[in-house]
Amino acid sequence: MSDCCGNRHCSSGQGKEEAAGRFTAFTPLPAEPARHDAEDNATSSPKISAASDGAKQTRILIKQMDCPVEERLIRKKLEAMPGVNALEFNLIQRVLTVTHAPQALEPLLAAIRSLDFAPELVADENPPPAPAEKMRIWPLALAGIAAAAAEIAHWSGLAAWVQAALALLAIAVCGLDTYKKGWTALRNADLNINALMSIAVTGALALGQWPEAAMVMVLFTLAEMLEAKSLDRARNAIGSLMKLAPETVNVQQPDGSWQEREVGRVAPGSLVRVKPGERIGLDGTIVRGQSAINQAPVTGESLPVEKQQGDTLFAGTLNGAGVLEYRVTSAAADSTLARIIRVVEQAQGAKAPVQRFVDRFSRVYTPLVCALAVAVALLPPLLAGGDWREWIYKALVMLVIACPCALVISTPVTIVSGLTAAARRGILIKGGVYLEQGRRLKWLALDKTGTLTYGRPVQTDITAVGSLDAARCQTLAASLADYSDHPVSQAVLAAAPPERLAVTQFSALPGRGVRGVIQGVSYSLGNLRLMEEQVSCSEAVKAALAELENQGKTVVLLCSDSELLSLFAVADTVKESSREAVAQLHQLGVRTLMLTGDNRGAAQAIAAQVAVDEVRSNQLPEDKLAAVESLARRGAVGMVGDGINDAPALARADIGFAMGAMGTDTAIETADIALMDDDLRKIPAFVRLSRRTSSVLWQNIALAMGIKVVFLALTLAGMGSLWMAVFADVGASLLVVANGLRLLRQ
Repeated sequence: MSDCCGNRHCSSGQGKEEAAGRFTAFTPLPAEPARHDAEDNATSSPKISAASDGAKQTRILIKQMDCPVEERLIRKKLEAMPGVNALEFNLIQRVLTVTHAPQALEPLLAAIRSLDFAPELVADENPPPAPAEKMRIWPLALAGIAAAAAEIAHWSGLAAWVQAALALLAIAVCGLDTYKKGWTALRNADLNINALMSIAVTGALALGQWPEAAMVMVLFTLAEMLEAKSLDRARNAIGSLMKLAPETVNVQQPDGSWQEREVGRVAPGSLVRVKPGERIGLDGTIVRGQSAINQAPVTGESLPVEKQQGDTLFAGTLNGAGVLEYRVTSAAADSTLARIIRVVEQAQGAKAPVQRFVDRFSRVYTPLVCALAVAVALLPPLLAGGDWREWIYKALVMLVIACPCALVISTPVTIVSGLTAAARRGILIKGGVYLEQGRRLKWLALDKTGTLTYGRPVQTDITAVGSLDAARCQTLAASLADYSDHPVSQAVLAAAPPERLAVTQFSALPGRGVRGVIQGVSYSLGNLRLMEEQVSCSEAVKAALAELENQGKTVVLLCSDSELLSLFAVADTVKESSREAVAQLHQLGVRTLMLTGDNRGAAQAIAAQVAVDEVRSNQLPEDKLAAVESLARRGAVGMVGDGINDAPALARADIGFAMGAMGTDTAIETADIALMDDDLRKIPAFVRLSRRTSSVLWQNIALAMGIKVVFLALTLAGMGSLWMAVFADVGASLLVVANGLRLLRQ
């Protein structure tokens, strides 16, 4: 039995984990510095950060960069430039991150401008989503009327010049921008959708297909507008997180008055007041007042949390009915909410394996279909005497189908929707690779103290064995425990009523317990060794004590000079959410292993309550690492922990989960996935979201490719047309974007 109550430095039986305390940092193993995709680079200026090799890293906002068409054009232009080391595209936020030599910045900006784009250096590390460029409706409406009139003129048998005039009017009104982009692409030897559409429409005009050429351009412009609006919804998902925090807060001035001030101008240490129903603008600590705080926007908790003086507040959360005054602890750019948004944005650049596959496939797909289109245009007329007009028309249709926009845009939209949906639940995922990997989890290793349990001992049992009743024994024990700060003493104290009796001649007995005189009687509170020095313990008492210890509990005893009075059992208790989480993981087919520094008895007791599949006790940090490595041979493994001693195992696991990361900088920045509160049920929720995201990804890939294959077959069979090809391309893009956005409702 562990020594208790006397020496505040002795072990309480909770094992090595409690010595480490609550989680403060996850330190990745030095051998694996590249495991985490989201890097926290030190910045040398608001716009440019230094790379490790002396190069600079610049973030550039390109508002015209809407889809993979622009990405490929920019990539092709910049990759061959001297001094450009790496390019990272974030299409959802329209941000290009370039790693480059210092002298290469101006040339690369000039190169981007030569593509008719307007690059802007990002002055904020966490910029808001770039607003979509407003598109005027009236030119499209006028072009639509002209194209429809051309169709009517064709079916009415009017002169060809009338049809041509109406068609050219429609194309001039809505298609010049497409031609401009197409010419830029062709100048840079890039066959993107604008180039392919320009060729197709020009070819249709050359073949005398006036009404169809006009209608194709109008439909393409309309579809592009709808697609842009759909993508804006994905961008706005991040923007909605930013809007959680108010723009101004009520700050106390030096003369004691209160004044509204922008959150960005409020320094840490300032005193801020928040009224009932208002959102909290900055992280801080309550100085005065108490209230219920709705923390759902940050943690995903369904119920408000009661807060009082000394408790922590987080930006973006909602105050209840009380007036609060709090001391600001972090600037607006460093608040927990700002770090969450920053991580979600950075995670968009960490491509999932399926996204990298799609990117590689698209580089092969377009040239292949374009080559097929050339073959369709030339071979049948040359080899089989086919009609040139018929086969060139079919080739033009195939050129429109050749663009892989729908295929490429489907993956980032789906990933971003999944990342944002997770963030709204208080699950912070560091990259698409982890979101996709979650569905493959076979094993989950869990730390015990602070993860499965609350991490603090509480009194679980009291048994009176002498002449006094349990209530009197509790009061006596609490009066003695009030003089000790040992965790076991504090657990006994916390369970007692507020009544305290005066203690005289108090003394601590290191390794055994405490002693004092209460109302003229000497009492001792401590372990079995101390009791046996004072009074005799019956075999029945020793058997009861052994039974409690076999349940993983620490037992202290109370005695007077003449008799043993009672037994108090103290243990670290299991969170109810842990039981539910383990049960849900089992339903999902994920097996669980508990890793703890506790002794075997305590470990087995907790394991039985939670129903984990396996348990390993007396684990040092290196033992936990070895356990995770052994699990990795059985399948993808995750590790959940909240202590520094869990860091090696967390770094080795395929996915490391940080518990209770809310407000902890290092947890948010270094964990693969940070759970913003201590609720383990977020892990099965993450697994379900991962599986749902994977399902939507493959649905989108099948949808995009399936539609194109069908229209390719229809074209070769002579049943395809240019306007049908437009629907096949941009219509597929709209479908996959809409399907990906469904994850935001999860």
